[in-house]
Amino acid sequence: MNASASAGSSKKWLIAIAVALGALMEIIDTSIVNVALTEMQASLGATLSQMSWIVSSYAIANVIILPLSAWLGVRFGKKRYFVFSLVGFTAASILCGLSSTLWMLTVSRVLQGLFGGGLLAKAQAILFETFPKEEQASAQGFFGAIVIAGPVIGPTLGGYIVTNVGWRWIFFINVPVGIAATMLCASALPPDGVLAKRTPVDWTAIILLALGLGALQTFLEEGYSEDWFDSTFICVSAALSVVAIVLFVVRQLEAEHPVVDLRVLRHRSLWAGSLLSVVIGMALYGALFAVPIFASTVMHYTAQQVGLMMLPGALGSAFTMVIASKLVRRFDPRVLLAIGALILVTSVLWLGRLTTTTSASDLFWPLLVRAFGTVLMFLPLNMAALGPIPKQDIAAASAFYNLTRQLGGSVGVAILSTILGSRTAFHRSVLVEHLVVSDPSVQARVAGMTASFAAKGADAATAKQQAMTILDGSARLQSSVLAFNDTFFVTALLVLVSIPLVLLLGRPSAGAKVEAGAH
Repeated sequence: MNASASAGSSKKWLIAIAVALGALMEIIDTSIVNVALTEMQASLGATLSQMSWIVSSYAIANVIILPLSAWLGVRFGKKRYFVFSLVGFTAASILCGLSSTLWMLTVSRVLQGLFGGGLLAKAQAILFETFPKEEQASAQGFFGAIVIAGPVIGPTLGGYIVTNVGWRWIFFINVPVGIAATMLCASALPPDGVLAKRTPVDWTAIILLALGLGALQTFLEEGYSEDWFDSTFICVSAALSVVAIVLFVVRQLEAEHPVVDLRVLRHRSLWAGSLLSVVIGMALYGALFAVPIFASTVMHYTAQQVGLMMLPGALGSAFTMVIASKLVRRFDPRVLLAIGALILVTSVLWLGRLTTTTSASDLFWPLLVRAFGTVLMFLPLNMAALGPIPKQDIAAASAFYNLTRQLGGSVGVAILSTILGSRTAFHRSVLVEHLVVSDPSVQARVAGMTASFAAKGADAATAKQQAMTILDGSARLQSSVLAFNDTFFVTALLVLVSIPLVLLLGRPSAGAKVEAGAH
């Protein structure tokens, strides 16, 4: 499909809006359910641990389909596959909204993830094939704004819907958007050309890929809640992922017609860019994971308040994309990438100065600066990683590249969840050691609170117990804040040590067309 040859000046933006609607639905649905889990739990009569599978099932299905999307597009046609994914995602959203049991909702979320991988995978490819090379940076900035802003818009929109309408409507809202996107794509996208001769499907490779990536994503999603390697389930998931992925890699390197072409990793800029993509995924989703939890647990914000607090950063990302798309035309993307990394490090360290009295106004500027730094890494990295890749390898290269960002987000959340839990326990033990009863300052504080409760009518024993409870709560709160600061420090360190990888990236030639291939 050569969209750039057939789409007129106005039609190309109609195509951009159409595919962007599909991609935005997929990205928003990655995070929108997080704010509705409590309401879903009460409605479906499930436990909190069971509800975690509503999130995990979508992520697992999504990560399995991502590397296959280039092959599926070639086999069935990009337009046909994208429209099919739109229809499937919309239908799966209806099933999610109608679900009356946990298992029906989980299966529907799996279907959403499988169809959603096709939406995100093909949207960027269609954008880059629609726009001429002199407008590629603008098109990439347009798509980048969606990718970065989507995870923030999800909780904001979800919080509003859950608070004012009901949890089922976080899925039903996809229906009119999906229908509009389907109609736009069906009418605006140029028809697929003659499809390549079909080769036999390597079902063994597909099964190995599904087992390997599915088990890996399960390991990352459920590891913390299952106490990692203390759990037999997690140990089996880890072992299965390693064995299946190794067998899959060996099989694909020997295959004449691989479903995922791993030979593209011979390009230095791709594997170096993919490593940096993992870091960006960790920093983007890791910080987005930590800040809302801090706001809800320490600042006692509602889901809607958390979403509104994060919204300026999302809007800032979209605005910065416009600036970044102009900068990458004038400067070496590797220089911009290094500058963006340093800005991101600065913002994350700024976020790591949290206290028990931190307010939304204290977080406004660090989150805004973080958005600017992330964009300045995201867009130049696409150019530097994919720019030097030969055209015939672009589809497979970008499929792998974008998979690493998705996995990077999962790795980031898994690592930071573990750090947050372990460092909270560490800081609490340190604080408790210093709160010895024989300490005069502690005695004075307990005596003051005890007297205050006694003055309100409590007996001596109850008043002292209430005073000790307050003291314990204060230690627990302070240890939690210190642990959050530790997670931001680790995130900043990861970004900082990854900067030398910039030197391994290639520089795209002037006016290079960075096609997206699969994602």
